[in-house]
Amino acid sequence: MDNAIPPVVPPGRMSGSGQPDLLLAGGVRLRAWRESDAPALAAACLDPDIQHWNRPGLLSEAEARLRIGRWRSRWQEEAAAIWAVAPAGGGEAGGGKAVGLIGVADLDPRGGSGEILYWLLPAGRGGGTMAAATVRVSRWAFDDLGLHRLRITHSTANPASCRTATKAGFPLEGTMRSALLHADGWHDEHLPARIAGDG
Repeated sequence: MDNAIPPVVPPGRMSGSGQPDLLLAGGVRLRAWRESDAPALAAACLDPDIQHWNRPGLLSEAEARLRIGRWRSRWQEEAAAIWAVAPAGGGEAGGGKAVGLIGVADLDPRGGSGEILYWLLPAGRGGGTMAAATVRVSRWAFDDLGLHRLRITHSTANPASCRTATKAGFPLEGTMRSALLHADGWHDEHLPARIAGDG
């Protein structure tokens, strides 16, 4: 039986184009991950805050390269869009070393939704970079890709993520009780979200 409701985002809109670089004020670039970022990704998995709040597991550099390759495949599958957060300069074409990650995962082009996820290494923290990156990726997801709804889920015990969501204009819709298992037990999760057209 054919679905009478057309997809919110037509198939091929994302995979038919390359992953764009997105520029932020202050000399920060959101760019595709590359194999040379494997050491930064492996280091992120050792950071206690990233490990606790994001649960990335521990990765060797070889495993990090494989994960970066999977992120490229996920773009082509229209299942996720994952960017490295990096200084725009740094002597490398396309920006310096990765200091963070932001993306839209659990992407549902047909239904028009996705989930923003993010983390920063200590070198990238404290300057409002992640809130600005969240705003910019949201703009791409709504205006360029054509999604209708974006959400963020984060532990209620993670005040940095609470601040990022609020500064990026994601109002809190509610709390999901005992929704995610962390190393120290089950955590309640906040659910901030935006829809296309929110002011």
